[in-house]
Amino acid sequence: MKTLLIVYHTMTGGTRQMAEAAAAAAREQSGVTVRLQLADETQPDDVLAADGYLFATPENLAAMSGLMKDFFDRSYYAALDRVNGRPYAVMICAGSDGQNALRQIDRIATGWRLKAVAEGVIVCTHAQTPERILAPKTIGADDLARCAELGAGLAAGIALGIF
Repeated sequence: MKTLLIVYHTMTGGTRQMAEAAAAAAREQSGVTVRLQLADETQPDDVLAADGYLFATPENLAAMSGLMKDFFDRSYYAALDRVNGRPYAVMICAGSDGQNALRQIDRIATGWRLKAVAEGVIVCTHAQTPERILAPKTIGADDLARCAELGAGLAAGIALGIF
């Protein structure tokens, strides 16, 4: 049985909704176990035990969240040269554009020599005031469907050995 590890961080619930949608759809695929884990609870051994990855983070100050960066900091060297070629994808819950957060994760994945198998999914909430930025988020059905499609596709590709 193959394993898809979904690592996420959330502050206002948006990224959690995206990760849960991806995980639910991924679990519908046969031949793959899905592990949905918070970034601050994910250890290097979790990374090493997985066959593919979905990384999900909010955009904070035009970057990935600090706890997502902490996950990569704690896991990077332990996994270096031990996860080469494994597939990954990224989801960003953004207030503005999310591109820099996506670039940051892609750059880390390049260092790990992971294989990008889908374009990153960026959901923009357009939260631009302190009140809206800090408010709980509700991700719309269309965006959750995009996240589910990414999760299902990634899981199916891992299970079938396509990636």
